[in-house]
Parts: sequence; structure tokens; C-alpha cells
Amino acid sequence: MKVEALSIPDVKLITPSIFKDERGFFSETFNVQILASVGISETFVQDNHSLSAPRGVVRGLHFQVPPHEQAKLVRVVRGAILDVAVDIRHGSPTFGKHVANVLSASNWSQLWVPRGFAHGFCTLEPNTEVIYKVTDYYAPACDRGLRWDDPGLAIAWPVSPDEVILSPKDRTHPTLAESPVQFRMRERPAQRDGAGAAGSSRQGEL
Repeated sequence: MKVEALSIPDVKLITPSIFKDERGFFSETFNVQILASVGISETFVQDNHSLSAPRGVVRGLHFQVPPHEQAKLVRVVRGAILDVAVDIRHGSPTFGKHVANVLSASNWSQLWVPRGFAHGFCTLEPNTEVIYKVTDYYAPACDRGLRWDDPGLAIAWPVSPDEVILSPKDRTHPTLAESPVQFRMRERPAQRDGAGAAGSSRQGEL
């Protein structure tokens, strides 16, 4: 299982090994020990599975606020998506920035989206199926979103506003600038043993 830190290091691209022969293939798609070794030690409580029939469906940008914030591990079992994670942690050096990666049944990659990120995707092929693990249950009172085409985010979606297929709810989300502060980066207290005692360092956690 290959794990790569992306331009926002807390977001990771995970590519499990896949073994193919004349019968088909075998792949270990989730391994607690391997993920813990790279700092992903969240407990998952639910698996979600979506089918988007047309190309050009955008789902997002979604997140849940405390106390029911979610981290996600996203993969594609049929078709392909452009998967996007936006850093909405105030105080983060990458606040308002995003990463975007193609996940597909052919490249077999997964995206780890930590808490404090808005997440969404656009389908690149018809009949695309996405499966993702989440670390908390759906909580309607904590459900939030950002406008998919927020100009301040500058996401290069592979579909135009005239072509995009959205749910009615996803058409009404605010921009990041219009949204209240929901997440903040924590600071690690100054060290007392002389190591780093001059100050504190920001951590990629909530």
C-alpha cells in the first residue's frame, strides 16, 4: 500500500496493491496498521456508497461541523472522479487551498480527507460508483457545505456551470468567505525541556 502526502500534507493519496491473474484480481483496500503507521488512526463508523449515473455530477462541497465532524477515506470502484478537499481550518497555512486528484477504478487510489476539510467530487465517467468510510455518523444539524464554484477557491472543475448536475441543496451553499468559522488549527504548547522552548508549532489537527 503506497501512501503519499499531497501539497496539503494532511491530505494523503493512498494506493493499495492489486494482484491480477486470469481469474480477476485481489486487493487489500484497508489496513489499520498501515494507516496508523502514517498517522491515520481514526476509527471509522460507517461506509457510504453512491452511484452517479451521468458524467458531470458534482457532489459537494460537504462537511460536518463539531461535535460531529467527519474524516473520510474515499475510493472509486467503477468509473472515475475528480476528488477535491478544501482546507477550511482557520489558522492553517493552507486555509482556503485545495488538492484535487483523479480517483478511478483503474488507478485504484484513495483519498484521505481529514476533519476540517470540505470535500466534493465531479464524475468523469457515466455510472461512477464511490465508496467512502467516515469517522462519525451523519448528523443533519451539523451538515454544512460550500458553493462548488466559489471563485475564491479557484477549483478547476472539469465541467462548466451550464453543464454541471447538482442537487438542489448543493446549489444553495455559501462561499467560504460568507461562512462562519467552524474549525481552527490548534497550537502545541511551548516545550519546557529546552527543545523548541522559544515558541510553539502549529499542528494539522483540530
